[in-house]
Amino acid sequence: MLDTPPPRSHHATTPDGLSIAVREWGDPAGRPVLFIHGYAQSGLCWERQVADPALTHLRLVTYDLRGHGASSKPLDPPFYQEGRRWADEVAAIITQCALERPVLAGWSYGGRIIGDYLTAFGASGLSGLVFVDAVTDSARHFYGSCNHLMRMMADADPATNIAGTRAFLKACFHNPPEPDLYETQLAASMMAPSEVRAAMVRPANYGSVLSAVDVPALVIHGVEDQVIAPAMAEHIAACIPGARLEMIAGAGHAPFLECPAEFNALLAAFTHAVT
Repeated sequence: MLDTPPPRSHHATTPDGLSIAVREWGDPAGRPVLFIHGYAQSGLCWERQVADPALTHLRLVTYDLRGHGASSKPLDPPFYQEGRRWADEVAAIITQCALERPVLAGWSYGGRIIGDYLTAFGASGLSGLVFVDAVTDSARHFYGSCNHLMRMMADADPATNIAGTRAFLKACFHNPPEPDLYETQLAASMMAPSEVRAAMVRPANYGSVLSAVDVPALVIHGVEDQVIAPAMAEHIAACIPGARLEMIAGAGHAPFLECPAEFNALLAAFTHAVT
């Protein structure tokens, strides 16, 4: 783990009664950036953003998705299969934490959640969108070679679940991650129950929603991503009018962890432009 400053911690309550763990760093008066993590992860995955002095002028907000980390973990599938619940979760954080026109930055499954939010609320309350190796469509050609690992991750058998999770996390990196980073991400992953992982499998088809976006958008993708094909990033950028596409060489599915300096520079420039 990096020497990350202590966060300001909160909890937001969703309309369906869940408690969502929220943490923030940086300047409380800065432009809010709400980071949305991916499948079977937690807000801890953004440690190389919240610890970077180059971003401390921003209000950096992370949270644990429902079913993950320190947030509530109901096991009934409807809590995860209905897009409006994911949208309401984001809206509850924005409202209860008083995030004024935030930038939403969604990684992987977080792209679906951005799509859910846009479907329910539109983009009028946002300053911008950042898609990071994100998912917005279910077409098979947009995916890499890891779907079988995600099926293993949803298995109720602990040995199968753990084996799938270990292999999936390794596949997220183009270069082998440092032991501390890998161990932290693995521990965070195992906090998401198998029932939650299985329930999160749902269709994604946000093309028409993205085509109506009228705020600035940045699409970032690792060139060596084995989980989500770079074609997905090209698709997202083509859907959103005026979207900017940035491909990061030498990075896999998590460029914000593998190439944090490059990623953070892109994020800082984008938030400066939308401000």
